[in-house]
Amino acid sequence: MAAVEVERKRDLQFDEALKMKVAMTAKQGKPGEGLRQYYVQHIHDLQLQVRQKSNNLNRLEAQRNDLNSRVRMLKEELQLLQEPGSYVGEVVKVMGKSKVLVKVHPEGKYVVDIDKSIDITKITPTTRVALRNDSYVLHLVLPSKVDPLVNLMKVEKVPDSTYDMIGGLDQQIKEIKE
Repeated sequence: MAAVEVERKRDLQFDEALKMKVAMTAKQGKPGEGLRQYYVQHIHDLQLQVRQKSNNLNRLEAQRNDLNSRVRMLKEELQLLQEPGSYVGEVVKVMGKSKVLVKVHPEGKYVVDIDKSIDITKITPTTRVALRNDSYVLHLVLPSKVDPLVNLMKVEKVPDSTYDMIGGLDQQIKEIKE
């Protein structure tokens, strides 16, 4: 956008200079200058139109490229969404540099290969992992499963008040002590 504004300012300056030149030659009154002025002005107008069309073309090409990249990204996302889901399992035992024993809940335990992109040091027993639907290759290490209700019950900050500070339960405390 800034480049378009700079070019417009330059065009306006060029227009002003050309108008001043045409006005000066018209005042001098040379023979045949009227026709010459007409063609000079017409050429200038056409050059201005060419520059405007060129700027518009550049803007539209940039917009087209942006839309094409967005379409490409959406196609890739759609393809990922249409793939079959992965199986979620839990690592039981690491059996070497490229094999792991994984327990998949309804089906049982499987010895599976590890994808090249997975770091074997991150895999420990009880780690949740994702297995490909078709080949049962371990392709993703998942975060540990935490029940949201349990997470809400955690005490984030221990209160600094005591029972003595709260008060009002002296009668019940005496009964419990007796």
